[in-house]
Amino acid sequence: MVENLSKQFGGLRAVDGCSFAVRSGTITGLIGPNGAGKTTVFDLLTGFFHPNAGKVLLQDEEITGLPPYRVFQKGIARTFQIPREFKEMTVMENLMLAPLGQLGERVWDSFFCPWRVRRQENSIGKRASEVLEFLGLQALCDELAGNLSGGQKKLLELAKTMMIRPKLVMLDEPGAGVNRTLLKKLAHSIERLQHEEGTTFLLIEHDMDFVMRLCNPVIVMSEGKKLAEGEPAEVQRNTRVLEAYLGGQYVAVDS
Repeated sequence: MVENLSKQFGGLRAVDGCSFAVRSGTITGLIGPNGAGKTTVFDLLTGFFHPNAGKVLLQDEEITGLPPYRVFQKGIARTFQIPREFKEMTVMENLMLAPLGQLGERVWDSFFCPWRVRRQENSIGKRASEVLEFLGLQALCDELAGNLSGGQKKLLELAKTMMIRPKLVMLDEPGAGVNRTLLKKLAHSIERLQHEEGTTFLLIEHDMDFVMRLCNPVIVMSEGKKLAEGEPAEVQRNTRVLEAYLGGQYVAVDS
């Protein structure tokens, strides 16, 4: 939940008193014209920016202003518009790095308790194999991440979030640059995670067909504020939403 969130960069108010809640177990879409403040909201929720005003709450716990690694520890995982894979490492190695606080990162444990390190690595490896199987990426296990297609990299990003069994997954334009076949696979994977593991999603996306088929509810932002919220069909018919899109920089909402 965000309450009256605001962020200003010099004379530009990117987010202006924005408030909304993401219900547990939903796939919530966050849409709006370019420059509406969507990605800035993501940056505020995940600790990359500190708000000038307002609160960020996760299940009634205030996490406003926590650094990104602490937000991650609380159970919020995020992907970015441009995937941030380790290009010279394999798909499996990318997943193995995802969990924080691994025993092998500490010299003391590695030297004096190697069996504990191996046990944890085996557990993480088992989880990584399960995630790859879930997403249908087993065949790419030993492939260098830098060799993946754009769509495969988006699936890898989702796989990395799954490694920590997050409370909330935030996807920043997961469909950008993804072909229609892989986009359907990505949507199916998101729906399976919601239904089978109860994962909650908040996603930014400009592909309105993708949003309207996958998300419920849909939240619309404009000029840093929440403009509307509701079921996909309701949002599509909202005259204020149509005006924001048709009168702004983006003309992609089907009426």
